[in-house]
Amino acid sequence: KLICVFNRFMWEDAEKGIFRKNKRIRSALVFDNVLKVKSKGINPKKKSKILEFLAIKTEIIDNYFDIRLIFSGDSVLLVKAEEIDSSLEDFGKIWETSYKPKHKI
Repeated sequence: KLICVFNRFMWEDAEKGIFRKNKRIRSALVFDNVLKVKSKGINPKKKSKILEFLAIKTEIIDNYFDIRLIFSGDSVLLVKAEEIDSSLEDFGKIWETSYKPKHKI
């Protein structure tokens, strides 16, 4: 099992307008049936480095799923699994933020 915890920007609540508030919430992305996890450009000892989660890419290699979690700065988590069994769950309190992400994907 792999559990990734993020401070997620709530795009579903993002409203346009000068007086609207942007919001964030903590979210857990859970993968079950994980066989192996590799990382590139991610150092767990550098806790002050902020990783911005951008995308998920999947492909089947040798009858297993390679799930790539792609972050800013060319950082990647590669999750090898027998099947894709994942969930995303929000938890905790919502907070306001003045920052609205802008990413080139």
